[in-house]
Amino acid sequence: MNKTLLIIQREYLTRVKNKRFVLTTILMPLLIVALIAGTTFLSIKGKDERKIAVIDNNDFFKGNIKSSPQLAFEFPDKVDTSNYLQKGYTDIILIPKLGDTEKTTYLIRSKKRISITTESQISERINAAIEDHMLQTAGIDKAQLDSIHKQSQFAELKAVEESEGSVKESSAGLSYGIGFGSGMLIYITMFIYGAMVMRGVMEEKTNRIAEVMVSSVKPFQLMSGKIIGIGAVGLTQFLMWIVLIIGLTTAAQAFVPHDVMEQVKNLQQANGQLPGNNMVQAGEAAQQIYKVQHTFSTANWPVIITCFIFYFLGGYLFYAALFAAVGSVVNEDPQDAQSLMLPITMPIIFSFIIMTNAVQDPSTPMAVWASIIPFSSPMVMMARIAYGIPGTVPYWQLGASMLSLIGGFLLTTWLSAKIYRTGILMYGKKVSWKEMFRWAFRKN
Repeated sequence: MNKTLLIIQREYLTRVKNKRFVLTTILMPLLIVALIAGTTFLSIKGKDERKIAVIDNNDFFKGNIKSSPQLAFEFPDKVDTSNYLQKGYTDIILIPKLGDTEKTTYLIRSKKRISITTESQISERINAAIEDHMLQTAGIDKAQLDSIHKQSQFAELKAVEESEGSVKESSAGLSYGIGFGSGMLIYITMFIYGAMVMRGVMEEKTNRIAEVMVSSVKPFQLMSGKIIGIGAVGLTQFLMWIVLIIGLTTAAQAFVPHDVMEQVKNLQQANGQLPGNNMVQAGEAAQQIYKVQHTFSTANWPVIITCFIFYFLGGYLFYAALFAAVGSVVNEDPQDAQSLMLPITMPIIFSFIIMTNAVQDPSTPMAVWASIIPFSSPMVMMARIAYGIPGTVPYWQLGASMLSLIGGFLLTTWLSAKIYRTGILMYGKKVSWKEMFRWAFRKN
C-alpha cells in the first residue's frame, strides 16, 4: 500500500508542479467564457443579411409583411427576375394572386441557395402577413391588433416542483444549462485524462522505465497509482475552478454601484415583490441581477456538486483503467493506440449523444437506463440530476446508478490489471483486442 501511495504522490506532484497545469487551470475558465462570448457574437453577427424584392399581385403584402435586421422586404418598381441582382437585391419573391383558402405556391429566386432557417423565417412572415390581411378584411384594425398584441405580453410563467410535501420553484433553462455543462465537462475530461493515463503508460514502457518499476512494485499497484494520481490532478483542477469562479463572482459585485446592490437586497427580502407594480420600483440593473441570482438559487448546488464529483471520479476511473490497459500493449507505433482506442471511445461518444437528448427530456426510458448503465451513467445521470432529486431522479435510480458505476469500475480495473500485467513487459509484438480479452479472462 505504501508503494501505491508513493506512485500516487509522484504522479500527482509532477503534474501539479508543472507550469502548464497552473496556466491551464487559470486560463481554461477564461477560454471557456471567451469561447461562449465569441460563439454568441459570431452567431449574431454571422447571420446572413438579405435584401429581398417582393413582386406582389395582391396589393396587400406591402405594410403587412414585417422586416427584420436579417430580412429586409421591399416593393420596388421596375424590378424583375432579370435585373434584381443589378438593383442590389439578394433575392426576389414572386407572389401570384391568392385565392380565398386554396393552397398557393409562391416563388423565391436567389443567386445562392438560402439556408433552412432563412427559408423558414420568410415563410413565417408571408403567412403572418396573410393572417393580418384576413383580420383586417374581417374588420379588425391593424394598429389596434398590434397594440393589443404588445400589451398582452405581461403574463410570466413560473414553474414549481412538488417534492416530499414541499413546493420549490424550478427553472428548466438552468437545469438544461447545468445538465449539459456537467455532461460536457465529464465528456471532455474522460478523453483528456484518460489519454493522459495512456500516454504515461506508453512512455514508461517505451523508455523501459516500467521494467525497473515492476521489479519493486506489482503491476496492479503501478497501474492503480498512476490512475488515482492523475485523477487527483483533475479533481484538484475542478476544485480550483470552483474557487476561481466564486472569487471572480464576488469581486464582480464590488464594481456594482451601492444603490443597485441595495435594491437587489430589497428585492431578495421582498421575494421580488416590492410595493407598487411588482419590480417596477427597482432599477433595470437591479432587476436583472436579482433574476440571475434568484434563478441560480433554485438549483440544489450541494447535491449537484457532490454528484458531479462522484460521477467525474467514477467515470474517469471506469475508463482510465481501460486506457491504461491499451497503453500497456502499445509499442513504438502510435497508430496502434488509435486503433485500439476505438472500442473505448465509441461508448463515450454514444453516451454524449444520449446526454444531449436526456438534457431535453430526462424521463425517457433511454435516458433512465443510460443513466444506470456504467458505460454511460457519468454523463447521462448528471444531465438528469440537474432536473431534481427525487422528482425527476428517484432515489432508487440514483442508488442503482452509483452502485453499478462502482461495480463497473472494480470490474474494469480487475480486467485491465490482468491485461496490464502481461502487456507492460511485452515488446515487439502487435496485440489485438482478441488477445487482450484472452489475457483478461484467463484463470491464472
